[in-house]
Amino acid sequence: MNHPTKNKGDLGVLKAQADLCLKGYLILIPLSEHSPFDLVAYKDKKFLRIQVKYRSLNSKGFLFVRFSSNFSTSKGYFENPIDKTEIDLYCIYCPDTDKCYYFKPEQFKCTVNLRIYGTLNNQTKNIHLAEDYLEIPKIK
Repeated sequence: MNHPTKNKGDLGVLKAQADLCLKGYLILIPLSEHSPFDLVAYKDKKFLRIQVKYRSLNSKGFLFVRFSSNFSTSKGYFENPIDKTEIDLYCIYCPDTDKCYYFKPEQFKCTVNLRIYGTLNNQTKNIHLAEDYLEIPKIK
């Protein structure tokens, strides 16, 4: 059975694993799909809990990330905010660039837009260029 959303999520996690491996991390996978993170990366005696999201470019040239999880039941569609204390890093895999972008969830409030292209008016204030998020940020 084909599940496009699940397939995209799985591809994002696989791409993140490959990218983290190239960056020298050992990858650990939780046994349950119900953990708040998709994988754990280990390097230099430090563990990082990582939530991975698959995001395609939208029509405005950026990757939109909302810090919530969505699910539906017979009673309707629900959205829960992410508990940012349970995640050390977000990894956004973009199929349009075939790259992974990393950031600490506490850097942003409810959403973030990672821009692949600069703005048309050359605005730089409050702009988050995706290229600035290719490396793993330092975690205390």
